[in-house]
Amino acid sequence: MSDALEKKPSCSPREAANRVDPLDEALDVELFKALSDPTRARILAVLIKSGRRCSVTEVAEACHVDFSVVARHLAKLARAGALCSAKEGREVWYSPCCGDLAMRFRRLAESIAVWCPNIPNGGSCGGSKRS
Repeated sequence: MSDALEKKPSCSPREAANRVDPLDEALDVELFKALSDPTRARILAVLIKSGRRCSVTEVAEACHVDFSVVARHLAKLARAGALCSAKEGREVWYSPCCGDLAMRFRRLAESIAVWCPNIPNGGSCGGSKRS
């Protein structure tokens, strides 16, 4: 196992709260807030699957959501770094930042793996069942 993925020793919750670790940064609150809305998650999926940049109008039509609502959702996703935008005249075009998103999620997965010794055993939650 590489040094980067060497498992960390266990500690109390109080000790864990006081430790500074790459996991803290990888848990990007703004990105998770942006993705927590089902409509925004669907919009991001539509843009990724489109494979090209799309206008607000195209996304609104594809998702059956009002233009103004889609515009706000796209702007929030862009502020969180999930989308890139380019204004051309009166039209704003959006495309997913696929490489950056993949890197951010990969870094999060690697940060979690460092702290979770149970991941090689199927990723269970320390023997407890998820609800």
